[in-house]
Amino acid sequence: MVIRMDVRGFLIDLDGVLYIGDQAIDGAQEAIGLLREKNYRLRFVSNTTRTCRKTIAERLARLGFDIPESSIFTPPLAAIARMNAAGKHRCMLLTTGDVFKDFEQWCDRSIEDGKIDYVVVGDAGNMMTYETLNAAFRAVSNGAEIIALEKDRYWMAPDGLMLSAGPFVAALEFATGKTATVMGKPSKAFFEMALRDMDLRPEETAMIGDDIITDIAGARKAGMKAVLVKTGKYREEVVRGAPVQPTKIIDSIASISTVLVQP
Repeated sequence: MVIRMDVRGFLIDLDGVLYIGDQAIDGAQEAIGLLREKNYRLRFVSNTTRTCRKTIAERLARLGFDIPESSIFTPPLAAIARMNAAGKHRCMLLTTGDVFKDFEQWCDRSIEDGKIDYVVVGDAGNMMTYETLNAAFRAVSNGAEIIALEKDRYWMAPDGLMLSAGPFVAALEFATGKTATVMGKPSKAFFEMALRDMDLRPEETAMIGDDIITDIAGARKAGMKAVLVKTGKYREEVVRGAPVQPTKIIDSIASISTVLVQP
């Protein structure tokens, strides 16, 4: 059965949907061009926590995508909004890469008295050592909140699947008995932040992603339609056993015209 979506905008995942590693998905640039030609509102949402928004935009440009930094929504934006709302900014960052640049003017990391408001956990890669995880454990035990920039289980690197932040967030939750506040997908608040910027309601929007939990289940629970692509971290056996199913499954974003009301 052909399912076409009467929507006005799309939230589009990056890693695994537009590119894998340093290689753009075949036909991805043309698909974005088609959506713009048909005047769909687009925002690009990613759980990437290794790079700041500026670096993400620069990388997309190198891969042939014309996507401005202002159209990219990442978990640090949501985390900063939470800090500002609470009026608390002393934080410990468990991240790698240059994502710290998104936090520079908002997060006070020069903590002298040892009092920390937030332990912010992202994909820290090789920096997630016993020493850093134990320091985070002590900070949370002393009253800090856990902010999970994302809680993905894994992601697809050019050489295979890699552990993401989720397993380490789960370790801190288990050790401290506290529950992390998730800032990225599948958090409903994260999707709502992007929808507000598009000035669209959930039912007017569809998510395009490669993760059945963070992308698809998150979008469906937020009231959106959801398109799952068979690129990136897609695994048929995982999808088959998932409690929430996508509205439509396509081979890649290059096939997005098959779900449009006017292809």
